[in-house]
Amino acid sequence: MNPIQETLAWLVDTPSVTGNEGRIATAVAERMLSSWPMSAVTRMGNSLVVGESTGRPLISLYGHLDTVPEQGNGTAYIEGERMFGLGTSDMKAGLAVMIHLLESARVRNGKYDVVGVFYDKEEGPMLDNGLEEVLDRADWLTGSQLSIVLEPTDLRIELGCNGALQADVIFTGKSAHSARPWLGENAITKAGDWLAAMAKRRPEPVLIDGLEYLEVFSITRANGGIANNVIPAEFVFNLNHRFPPVYDLAEAEARLRDVASAADEVRIKDRSPAGAVPEGNDLVAELQRITGATRAAKQGWTDVARLSERGIPAVNYGPGEVALAHQVAESVPLQNLDESLEALTTFLAG
Repeated sequence: MNPIQETLAWLVDTPSVTGNEGRIATAVAERMLSSWPMSAVTRMGNSLVVGESTGRPLISLYGHLDTVPEQGNGTAYIEGERMFGLGTSDMKAGLAVMIHLLESARVRNGKYDVVGVFYDKEEGPMLDNGLEEVLDRADWLTGSQLSIVLEPTDLRIELGCNGALQADVIFTGKSAHSARPWLGENAITKAGDWLAAMAKRRPEPVLIDGLEYLEVFSITRANGGIANNVIPAEFVFNLNHRFPPVYDLAEAEARLRDVASAADEVRIKDRSPAGAVPEGNDLVAELQRITGATRAAKQGWTDVARLSERGIPAVNYGPGEVALAHQVAESVPLQNLDESLEALTTFLAG
């Protein structure tokens, strides 16, 4: 294995399921202290900020330390031209690239102040995400002229990101004995027409700066009934709404409530804003020129949204493969590690 492959294997073999990032945070901090002075490595809980602002233009790199739970894939191994293991694509390949960039003399001596942010609890609820505390405490990061989130993008530059809402859509009826259903109202069958309409619903494209985002409404869970011989008095769906960056949270919630207007009640449970597209940013154009990467819209949610809320221009660019995130057979092409490291080194060295 070459050095960056060894780094990725080391990261994969260091367990870091959401909520248990202490060990990997310590390991990364100790490694960074071999290249940076103690004053430039700041730990905030199980998150780290590596680097410092010296007056040069600031570019910040972001990557989350945590992974989803193990599915028998917690050990790294190479097969063919790929490395397999939990987090290889999402997003320890990106972390490996970040670590090597922060250790690179070319980058350290380049035209930018380059800072790496390693944070915890990204894979859990939005409110627990460790990046929020980092941005509160290291508010000088808002001076970044560009931030790069190294989430998996298949080596594309993915701009902005869709926002996400989670809501309980509730149909209510009246319970009764199943032998005499006419004495009640079946909440499950009451939802039938709405369910049929949702099955026919298609993604709605929205164009921003030549990029196509898709607004989608997906039913991801359903729960109703208390016994086999009782007419259900309540049927609850989880409705997942992915909305493009033309809508703020209030507008997106209004659209969700309109889609679910046939229900008796709608309860919004979780809100994540969309990420803005950094239009007219010269550094984004330079990054695209050097990488040769395709521009694309980010259909999923990333912390580009959290950064853009604070006025920090940000893009997604990473070596991982989107389609393999969270899968048992998660893996990453070894070539992607080398390509992204070389391209970002050239970009950051100026």
